Amino acid sequence: MNWTSIIAIYALFWVLSAFVILPIGVRSYEELGMEKVPGQADGVPGNFRPGLILLRTTLLSAAAFGVFYANYVYGWIDRHTFDFLIAGPEASAD
Repeated sequence: MNWTSIIAIYALFWVLSAFVILPIGVRSYEELGMEKVPGQADGVPGNFRPGLILLRTTLLSAAAFGVFYANYVYGWIDRHTFDFLIAGPEASAD
């Protein structure tokens, strides 16, 4: 696999992981019992920690990419694994 492909695929895994991680552990001001500023939206996070989110996202994406790359190298799941989804000529014999 080309190194530019590795970077591009890892970036895709990172963005997907960010959307998975973002809502985890975030609480609103109301849930935390904190006083809101006048004009503040109701769903504004009261404990937003971007550093922790970046760390969790990076760890999750590294693990997911590691599994993807291991599958690429060892070929555990290939395109033939999903042949049961395609109706072949024997299925249309009726």
